[in-house]
Amino acid sequence: MPAPGNPLSLHGRVALVTGAGRGIGAATARAFAAAGASLMAVDRDPGPLGALVDELRAGGTEVESAAADVTDDGAVRAAVERTMARWGRIDVLVNNAGIVRDATLAKVTDEDWALTQDVNLRSAMLCARAVVPHMRAAGRGRILSASSVVARSGNFGQTAYVASKAGIIGLTRVWARELGPHGITANAVAPGYIDTPMLASIPENYRAQAIARIPAGRAGRPEEVAGVYLFLASDLASFMNGAVVGVDGGQLL
Repeated sequence: MPAPGNPLSLHGRVALVTGAGRGIGAATARAFAAAGASLMAVDRDPGPLGALVDELRAGGTEVESAAADVTDDGAVRAAVERTMARWGRIDVLVNNAGIVRDATLAKVTDEDWALTQDVNLRSAMLCARAVVPHMRAAGRGRILSASSVVARSGNFGQTAYVASKAGIIGLTRVWARELGPHGITANAVAPGYIDTPMLASIPENYRAQAIARIPAGRAGRPEEVAGVYLFLASDLASFMNGAVVGVDGGQLL
């Protein structure tokens, strides 16, 4: 664990991480815990969420959890209020929860479009709206959100997903302008192909072709994205605001 004086230390800080039960969210929760943060871990699925909480508590981390649907404004506000009741502060929000519903334009259903925007985009707004009053009162805060490499490149068959992730970039830039004067920064991370259950859901032949086009020659690891979130949450990134940080092995080159 980084010592309290280490610029990568999150000692004494509190982070709320959505989609924390698996993949990049779980890796981020672990990275923040190792850096000394206290955590509110949020996920819709109580099974993996509970396992993560048990693991982190066994390692000495102060962690609470909320099995909540982040598209439900009441559930989001309840998780934020529980965090404030427990620790009296929220220093970092990680908007990580996300889904993918692939379909070409001709096959996109209204239901899949609405659900993708709700989970990937609207939930980020709900969570930010709920935490910002507390961050403003404290005079500081970090809002970190999950975009994607495809938000900048586009991708065949991902009309709904790409729209939602491009929207995250737009929100991040608006929040950077609005909240920067109050000591709150907003940045986005844009992962490429990362070895998560979401990547595993892509047909094997397409997945292999996509990875072969990455200059690094492989998919990324969740821990490599979590490391960027940790940097953005740390004092080392104090002057980064409105940035979109690619973690894609050179996929956009």
